[in-house]
Order: sequence, then C-alpha cells, then structure tokens
Amino acid sequence: MQQYILALDQGTTSSRAIVFDRAGLPVATSQHEYPQHFPQPGWVEHDALDIWHSQLACAREALQAAGIDGRQLAALGIANQRETTVLWDRASGEPVARAIVWQDRRTAAMCDRLREEGRAEDIRQRTGLEVDAYFSATKLAWLLEHVPGARARAERGELAFGTVDSWLVYRLCGRHVTDVSNASRTMLFNIQSLRWDEALLDLFGIPPAVLPEVVDSAGVAGLAAEEWFGAAVPIAGIAGDQQAATFGQACHDQGLVKNTYGTGCFMLMNAGATPPRSHNRLLGTVGWTVGGATSYLLEGGVFMGGATVQWLRDGLGIIKQSSDVEALALSVPDSGGVMLVPAFAGLGAPHWDQYARGAIVGMTRGTTAAHIARAAVEAIAYQSAELLNAMQKDVACAVLEMRADGGAARNDLLMQFQADLLGIPVVRPRVLETTALGAAYLAGLAVGYWEGVADIARQWQVERRFEPRMDPGLRAERIARWGRAVEHAKGWADH
Repeated sequence: MQQYILALDQGTTSSRAIVFDRAGLPVATSQHEYPQHFPQPGWVEHDALDIWHSQLACAREALQAAGIDGRQLAALGIANQRETTVLWDRASGEPVARAIVWQDRRTAAMCDRLREEGRAEDIRQRTGLEVDAYFSATKLAWLLEHVPGARARAERGELAFGTVDSWLVYRLCGRHVTDVSNASRTMLFNIQSLRWDEALLDLFGIPPAVLPEVVDSAGVAGLAAEEWFGAAVPIAGIAGDQQAATFGQACHDQGLVKNTYGTGCFMLMNAGATPPRSHNRLLGTVGWTVGGATSYLLEGGVFMGGATVQWLRDGLGIIKQSSDVEALALSVPDSGGVMLVPAFAGLGAPHWDQYARGAIVGMTRGTTAAHIARAAVEAIAYQSAELLNAMQKDVACAVLEMRADGGAARNDLLMQFQADLLGIPVVRPRVLETTALGAAYLAGLAVGYWEGVADIARQWQVERRFEPRMDPGLRAERIARWGRAVEHAKGWADH
C-alpha cells in the first residue's frame, strides 16, 4: 500500500529528504551538508554532482529510517534552492561546469549595463523581477560565454540548462523539465503568458534549445527510475523552495504571509490570481500552478539569514554549531549598541545594492563575542522587518500575522524580537520543515493522496505564537538606527 510521500528539499548548504504521512507529519528525515566553493571574491559555486549524490543519499537514508522502500511511496516532491544555474551534457548527464549559485555576484557588471541601457523596466514588466545578478539569466549567459564550446553545443541542442529542480529530475528520470515557479526565477520567463520570453532570450543570447519544458507545480513530470528507490516513483510535485514553503504554510488565500528563515530569509505574500506590481522594489513571482490555476506571490528576499549565523561559526569561530548562537546571544541583555549588517553578498529587497558589503558598527572596548552574536540574530529580524514594511506599502490590506518557518525559526529569541519589530504576532507552526512539506503536498495533490487544497489547509497547526511586547517608540528608534547602519554598508565594493 502506498502510504507515504517522499519530499526532496535541496538547499544551498545541505540536501534533505523527509518522508511524510497522510497527516502531513514527518516520519523520517535525513540531511547532508555538501561543499561550497568560493573561487574568487563574490563567486559562489556548487559541484552539481555533489548536489545529486547528497540528495540521493538523503532520500535513501530517509526511506531506510522509515522502514520503507519506493513501493510504499505514492509520489515524490522536489523543492529546491532557486536561481542556481546548472549546465550539463544531455547525452552523458555530466555537468560541463560548476553550478553558479544564487548568491554569486560575478555578473553584477552585466546587470549594471542592462540598467544603463534602460532595460530594467521592460524586464520587470515581463518577469516581475529586478535586474540583478541573483537571477539565472546572466549566470547562464556567463556560462555560455566562458565554458569553451558551450554556446555552439547549446545551439546544437547538446547541452541542457536548468535550475536545481531540473537537474534532479533529469538525474532521476531523464526528462528535462522545470515548473512554473522555478521558471519564473530565471529572468527569462514571462509571468503574464507563462512562457519563455523570446525577447529576453534574444537579449541574453540564450538558445531556446537549451531550455527545459515548463510544467505545472502539481502534476506527474516523470517516473523516478526503479534503480534509485526500488520502485518507479511518480515525480509529481516541483516548486522553488520559497514557493513550496508558502504552500506548505497553507498561505493559499490572498493576503496571507510567511517568512522562511533559512540560508537567506524570504517573505512571500499570496497575491492572488494576477501578477502583482510592486512600487517598493519587491518581486512579483509565480507561486504555483495546481489544477490549471496559477497563484502569484509578492516576494522580498534577504540574502544572509541563517548564513549570518554560519559566518559566526565558520568565519569568526565564536560558536561551535549554529544552534549555540541563541545561548550566546542571551548571555547579554542586548547588543550593547552594536549593529551588524550582513551584506556579504550585497543587499536584496528593498535596497538591491549589488555592491553593499558587510558592516559592524557601534562597537566599543566593551563589545564582546556575545554582543556580536546578538547583533547577528537581530540583523535577521531587522532585514525581515524591512520586507514587511515594503509589502504593507504595496498592498491595501493590513497584515494581521506572519507565519514563520525554516531552521532559524526554532530560535525563540529571534522569533520574539521579530514580533517586537513587526508589531504583529509571529506564528510558528508545528511542522517547521514547510519547504519539504509544500513539495510533499503538491506531489500528493497530483496523485490524489490528498483530496484538495482545503484538505491540506486543515492540517496546518500552530506550535507557538509570539506576541509583540516592544514599546512602539523604542521600535521606531531601533528601526531608525538600523537604517543608519545599512547606509554604512551600501556601495562599499569596487564597481
């Protein structure tokens, strides 16, 4: 009997796999970190084979831990780090270069030229996106230009481009597809027509032969080969990690908001059935297509969320593991006036400054590692507060609460400080792994494992509500001080 759904959650620093039951609860989990590559300042790369091998190992381990194999899976869903760009040989299935990660800034100058040429508004109209090195288009253009022979091979149809979802599906079943949510993050996809945009392909010099077929987020895209899990399993759900988390948080109705505290922080609001237009430098993006109906999202992204805590661990060495940060931060009553702006990869929404760099301001001789740790935790909340403020300016309705998920949402200090800065409750669900859960839900809907969206919305449960406690005057003062700190970080790197 097919009793379970397997969700693959392929992230920026680790791969995870979770087996879910019919109640939407995790039965077994496996997670593997894999290497990050930084060949030059501002460059971030992954070996796509590391992604594949780590993800496959996790999936097999999760099934083993659950005591099942592929025969007991109704379907498989995939959620993935978005924008990361993979280029591989169709015949061999081997990457032709390392994947260029979403955090990579090597194409910033290309984006500058596009803005100087007056292309930004047209691109925004077609894609809902800001012109930024964050997205896939300039990364793919760079690979075609710099990998020897790549352009000619791509034009002959010998190479395949994809975001990480495409890469995993290709390895699992040999099909070259992506879903609408991931396509909408490439800066090559028209979110009005829901098709690859010919004008943008011409602009970026992308041969159409290299592109994947675009499919619905919930629908059988192929069958994972029997060799992987002991049975042919339908790959029935695909979504970019943030869209999947929004779906898993049951933000199925217009106006509902979630924030994922992962490597980066990503706040998304359900914008309904029409592509949204932001006047505050947020993004309009496709959420998902289920049963032929497409939902759109308004999004703001922070590049350094949990990655800031990883920097405390790996860069400064002031904590041994990421979970130690809360205790260290709580060992002082406040940050002692220290502000840490983690613009290590530039600033995302609403600033979009590719040349911003990290800054710590307000230090004195009395500043300790604990103050810096507290400032790092608070920085995650400050950046997210900027996103909600921009979002509130874009929409007429008031946001009544924010749903939180992701690994750093386990940090009570962060969740309480976030509620204090926002002035609204922050709600933490029982299942924090909502990215994987969203992928599982999409897959399960496609094969009839769950009856419909209302069926899965009923499964969403609150674990804890964090009510705001900060005085409004103090809140305004803190946010103003954060704004001053951000100004110090802007435009720091050489253009």
